[in-house]
Amino acid sequence: MQDIRIENILNSLSKSNFRSKFHLKQKDKDYIKEKGMEKIREHAYDFINKRLAPENIPNDGKQTPMRGHPVFIAQHATATCCRGCLYKWHKIQNGIELNEEQKDYIINVIMSWIDREMKNN
Repeated sequence: MQDIRIENILNSLSKSNFRSKFHLKQKDKDYIKEKGMEKIREHAYDFINKRLAPENIPNDGKQTPMRGHPVFIAQHATATCCRGCLYKWHKIQNGIELNEEQKDYIINVIMSWIDREMKNN
């Protein structure tokens, strides 16, 4: 069962003109089908640990590419692309290292959005 907090944030994000423009392309969906959702979740954890979790991110606001991996697209769609967006949309404080609970929440938001996209043909 999906967390109501995640459901609510995804609904809010879908009303944003900018965030609602992001969608998975067929090649992204094919990649996800080929790799499987568990592997995509692993990739998401890796990206979040390296690009979003540290206390200080020198290139914050520019660390997440706009294309190249389904998780990157999902990060922009879910406002989990940089610490500024994380604070604005998810109220996760800037300037601190993300804890496990915060990382799990971010991954669950990303994966829930991907799951929605995979169901929309």
